[in-house]
Amino acid sequence: MTGSLTLRTLTGGHIAPVIDDLAGLRISVFRDWPYLYAGDRDYEAWYLERFSKAQDAVLIAAFDGEALVGASSGLPLDQEMDEFRAPFEAAGYDIVPIFYFGESVLLPAYRGQGIGHAFFDGREAHARRLERFARATFCRVVRDPQDPRAPAGYRPLDTFWRGRGYIPMSDVRTAFPWKEIGADQETEKAMEFWIRDLS
Repeated sequence: MTGSLTLRTLTGGHIAPVIDDLAGLRISVFRDWPYLYAGDRDYEAWYLERFSKAQDAVLIAAFDGEALVGASSGLPLDQEMDEFRAPFEAAGYDIVPIFYFGESVLLPAYRGQGIGHAFFDGREAHARRLERFARATFCRVVRDPQDPRAPAGYRPLDTFWRGRGYIPMSDVRTAFPWKEIGADQETEKAMEFWIRDLS
């Protein structure tokens, strides 16, 4: 990371002051492939307020000076939305000892400097400090690799995730709706979970 960048681990009431900047950051980053999210400020305000009030939630925030340029979230899976919690319960998992990693967003100019690893390091360390989580999981949108909207040279992060010990789950899947750029309404997108032991 460059010398101007700092990472802060935010929990509890320390998350609330960055919510507005985080909403704008999420809308900006998720406009790109593979999400193509047509940002909704009202939804972002609701989603992030809910997250900021969740017990034991964490936000690893990257700042350039005082400007928020990236962030990565996490919270106990049993406090997540039904779309992410219910598939584990339906497959017979005990969700109490699983920590869920939410989205990571980072402006393009700051990529390739090790911040992605720092985001995972920070969230994994937070989950371990709580001393009741045996696993960490996250999910990603599943896209057709032949989709013509994919930018030239796009590489999914599978190799990065595997290098950190995460593996895709074949027995747990979900779907989540959002409105894509240029679409008239929301449509559900297939989502794939990845998981690793924290021991």
